[in-house]
Amino acid sequence: MDDMATKDGVGLGPTIRAWRERLSPSSVGLPEGGRARRAAGLRREELAERAGVSVDYVVRLEQGRATTPSAQVVASLAHALQLATTERDHLYRMAGLVPPLDGPIPDRVPPGVHRVLNRLGDVAVAVFAADWQMIWWNPGWAALLGDPSNSPQELRNFARERFPVGSERVRISLWPVFVEDSAGSDLAIVSDLRRATGRFPHDTRLTELIRDLTAGNETFARLWASGTVAAHREDHKTIEHPTVGPVDVDCDVLTDGESEFKIVILSAPPRSANEDRFRLALSAVSDSTAVPAH
Repeated sequence: MDDMATKDGVGLGPTIRAWRERLSPSSVGLPEGGRARRAAGLRREELAERAGVSVDYVVRLEQGRATTPSAQVVASLAHALQLATTERDHLYRMAGLVPPLDGPIPDRVPPGVHRVLNRLGDVAVAVFAADWQMIWWNPGWAALLGDPSNSPQELRNFARERFPVGSERVRISLWPVFVEDSAGSDLAIVSDLRRATGRFPHDTRLTELIRDLTAGNETFARLWASGTVAAHREDHKTIEHPTVGPVDVDCDVLTDGESEFKIVILSAPPRSANEDRFRLALSAVSDSTAVPAH
């Protein structure tokens, strides 16, 4: 935050101070203090104690000398300041963070996004929720990797496929798929799931997924323990298609924003043998294999 923003009373520091000064001591169980108390709201010392941070850090935040508090600190400050949900989210954004969502992970593809995806006829596309639960795919995806509808809906989860637990074998790709950088891709998926836990901290399905994979898959547990937070963006895969042979594809992952949908697009380089095999696979499927939006 620059000095001008602080002097003008806008930005992270002045906002924290305004929220601190509006909060009466009695509202947090402290005595008003009578005439001896000069501050109308909470003192910096009182806010620091309630938030579990140092007084010096509160001073630096309010003066604009500290501008990037962690998500944990922001959550503690929001609780200490008794912020409403919209105010809490504003505090996260001013700190350069994405606010967590209180509800469950969305599973419904917005109509506008669905219309755009339906126009991508020459690529394979699938949509995954924030926890990598598969919620939609187009005919191209079914043609290239096999129709996911052959697997039970509750088992269509890419993370569960990638990190199997016990004898469970989740399949959203019916044909063998080889990843160019398998170790890097594994870490990217785990890191993306950790990011999702910050976005959807109260989602039961995500919590159960992390619990199951941590307890049942050694590779996942080791990567989860690293604490890495990142988003899964791109990959390169070879699909062993039973009819047209191996198809090398680029895998790009787009995220829609608020809902954290992962739009996975598989495509082959133009004017290549892989594109020819890709098109042969796509030409053999009908529109009936597409899953409608929820």
